[in-house]
Amino acid sequence: MDMRVADLFKIGIGPSSSHTVGPMLAARRFLLEAGALDRVRRVQAELYGSLALTGVGHATDRAILLGLMGETPQEVALESIPARLAAVAQAGEIRLLGTHAVAFDASRDLLWHQRESLPEHPNGMRFSLTYDDGSSRQQVFYSTGGGFIHAEGEAPQALPGQALPPFRFYTMDELLAHGERSGLSIAAMVRANEQAHDAVTGGAQQLDAFLDRLWQVMRDGIARGLEISGELPGGLRVRRRAAALWQAAQPGQSAVAGVSNGPLPHDALHRVSLYAMAVNEENAAGGRVVTAPTNGAAGIIPAVLRYYAQDCQPREPATGVRDFLLTAAAIGMLCKRNASISGAEIGCQGEVGVACSMAAAGLTAALGGSNRQIENAAEIGIEHNLGLTCDPIGGLVQIPCIERNGLGAVKAIAAASLAIKGDGRHHVSLDQVIETMRQTGADMQVKYKETSLGGLALHGMTVNYPAC
Repeated sequence: MDMRVADLFKIGIGPSSSHTVGPMLAARRFLLEAGALDRVRRVQAELYGSLALTGVGHATDRAILLGLMGETPQEVALESIPARLAAVAQAGEIRLLGTHAVAFDASRDLLWHQRESLPEHPNGMRFSLTYDDGSSRQQVFYSTGGGFIHAEGEAPQALPGQALPPFRFYTMDELLAHGERSGLSIAAMVRANEQAHDAVTGGAQQLDAFLDRLWQVMRDGIARGLEISGELPGGLRVRRRAAALWQAAQPGQSAVAGVSNGPLPHDALHRVSLYAMAVNEENAAGGRVVTAPTNGAAGIIPAVLRYYAQDCQPREPATGVRDFLLTAAAIGMLCKRNASISGAEIGCQGEVGVACSMAAAGLTAALGGSNRQIENAAEIGIEHNLGLTCDPIGGLVQIPCIERNGLGAVKAIAAASLAIKGDGRHHVSLDQVIETMRQTGADMQVKYKETSLGGLALHGMTVNYPAC
């Protein structure tokens, strides 16, 4: 099945696309497909591998319960979540899809298999229903990063009414060849592919409305993150820093000891890093973000987009933002298809590394770069994140994730600058570096892939996981 822009960019909640968004979607889908909920007497969810090892810090348990209640990541009312979850614990029952009530005890019905993984992906989960006649139904789902899920053994299927895209591509070489034959930019080709699915998307106006909505959610996330202070949840007692640092960066504020409070050469990049950190602090707090391509890397693209729209002073910012997102989506599609965007599968190179690559390509496109300059920027973005491990302290998307987004955004701008000042010629192609990322992820020890069993995770708080 051909990937879509909406597959890469999903509006959801924090702190994780693979451990929060995906499990919520899987739990809801399981019940929708099961049917006959009025006959159900028990529901159970079992988590495996990375989901079990870091699920507490990633709020996977909360996501499962919300999905069973019928909620979706893009629609759930954030302010209602604590009370609704508390009501389940207090009443000892849960209303499946918001209607049929069954007894539910998390200690009995939500099981964590930390030492066992399911065969298709480290992020596996099994759901079970028991009916009033003693019969049962089970189904295994996998959350493969960026909010993508699939059932065990499921092959991607095209939706009814979908036409073949005019510029189908599975490698960057193919996309570049399409561009040379057609004379179109990468953004224009992705737009044409999207519009080939009129039965699903509704055409150009709805596509633009969707892209504009993404940008609005991204801007809102930056704005909230630059205003809210205090501690992040989870037990590490990590302070939210973006708001205070943003306030200190404003004109007229007192100088930091020994440092001029006047404009400094790096001030623009400092602001960019704060935009990214603001979004990821919102994500860590369970706020509303856009998977870009994942929640763990959700701050990089919004930060670079705001840099483009504000610091680069574009003549047509709306068009530039849309071209940025369409181009970034093309890079994300290639990485998802030919490697992975799951930290549990290939480490943070597949999250922050891919987001950096997407942002570098998008910025280059928005600034008028050629297709080959875009390819060069994307390649630089990944190349200098190869081998990046996913080792969150305490299983929380906080340390090193928040700062890592800030530095990833700065790196994306540097990659775009290098590429747009060249002619697109370079030694290692994007296709080659994506394959290198895949191979590096395969070689990486499991403890460095979102398990909190290695790397920086050894130097922080130990989370007391539920017994298997």
